[in-house]
Amino acid sequence: MRKKKKQNLGGGDSGRDVTGSLTHTQPISQPAMEEVRVFPLTCAVQNYAWGKIGMDSEVARLVVGGDPVAVVEEGKPYAELWMGAHPKGDAQIKDNRIAQTTLGEWIAHFPGCLGSKVKDTFQGQLPFLFKVLSVNTALSIQAHPNRALAARLHDQFPEHYPDDNHKPEMAIALTRFQGLCGFRPVEEILGFLKTVPEFRALVGNEAAEELRCGAGDAAHASQTLKKCFTRMMNCEKKVFVDQLNMLVKRVTEEGAAGKDTASSHGDLLLRLHSQYPGDIGCFSIFFLNHMVLEPGQAMFLGANEPHAYLHGDCIECMACSDNTVRAGLTPKYIDVNTLCEMLNYSPAPAGSKIFPCVQDASDPCVSLYDPPVPDFAVMRIQVPASVKQYTVAAVDSASILLVIEGDATATSTAAHSDIPLGPGSVLFVSANESVSLHAASKSGMAMFRACCLL
Repeated sequence: MRKKKKQNLGGGDSGRDVTGSLTHTQPISQPAMEEVRVFPLTCAVQNYAWGKIGMDSEVARLVVGGDPVAVVEEGKPYAELWMGAHPKGDAQIKDNRIAQTTLGEWIAHFPGCLGSKVKDTFQGQLPFLFKVLSVNTALSIQAHPNRALAARLHDQFPEHYPDDNHKPEMAIALTRFQGLCGFRPVEEILGFLKTVPEFRALVGNEAAEELRCGAGDAAHASQTLKKCFTRMMNCEKKVFVDQLNMLVKRVTEEGAAGKDTASSHGDLLLRLHSQYPGDIGCFSIFFLNHMVLEPGQAMFLGANEPHAYLHGDCIECMACSDNTVRAGLTPKYIDVNTLCEMLNYSPAPAGSKIFPCVQDASDPCVSLYDPPVPDFAVMRIQVPASVKQYTVAAVDSASILLVIEGDATATSTAAHSDIPLGPGSVLFVSANESVSLHAASKSGMAMFRACCLL
């Protein structure tokens, strides 16, 4: 994919501004550069193998919308769009009045852009990474450590756990989005142990019976759930591969005979097995809640919460970390013992895992997803077609604004030039700066904004 050159927003000796008019300006001296505190970004694309292919990917659609000269290859996966200052995908600044090439460099020169509280709390770093994900095949069964465990894992195994930070995440569906999240209610797991003999064979009769007997006692249920899950995850490979093959054969034959395979979660099982044949993670569907999020619904993945993304497009926001403990549905390094020890074994129904958003009291266009961590919050901004002038309000935090739908011209005293916006446009907005949008779309606008609300 070709990267678009910085837009000439009025800097350097002469050039064309975004309206195409010829401009003649003097080079801006270094101290004045901080005055441009709102600017567009070109963001990094990750072409992981699990991503949706070509223009089927929401990531690819947004990349092309935000950069008309970008080239999308039809046979290539477009998995993630990274909007932030992560060293593995630092966003490029599209304003040539700014000397720094990347967002990370600019924040390092002007940490005050973060807002005083954010700057002090997070040592001058942008504390979140904002993403769009387009998932075609399942991501690994995984969990993320809390800060204490992250520090220990990083100290002991830095090659697998590259930093000492926690990695809470939140996913907000853009299209219907499927995932696994948290342990099912014990009654549901007992149901599968009864109807799926291959699953019961891996857990073992003794552990399964313990789970049944202790189902009414929350503390005991948590302990026996851990025992059941750990036993399954530590099965010898030949044993679980044989049982998985038997289960897949049985479900396939039942489906061909017109029987209902829902009691074995047949459709999802066959899909995961086709993607990861012979993988122990295929059995995790009997332990973990199968989540189906409609657009706008979210799930928050705190420390030690088992989860996997299965299919669909979503907005994701996360703390800046690369610490992931995996145990299935992946060709990457797996760490079964750490995962089984760290997990939150609190069974709960799927509905309880949907993270609620709250409508902003002062702005009916804004819905706020504010998770129980300090690192990030996300706003969903839906501007109706009847509103032609809209102000993205100032907050005491740097923020990143992504346009999903609609067209507008953005103006700000901190931008000094008009900025055209459309689907895929990404703006960095410094703390305590507002942005005025002059809508040009007949169908309204849809945007997401990540920030840090301390």
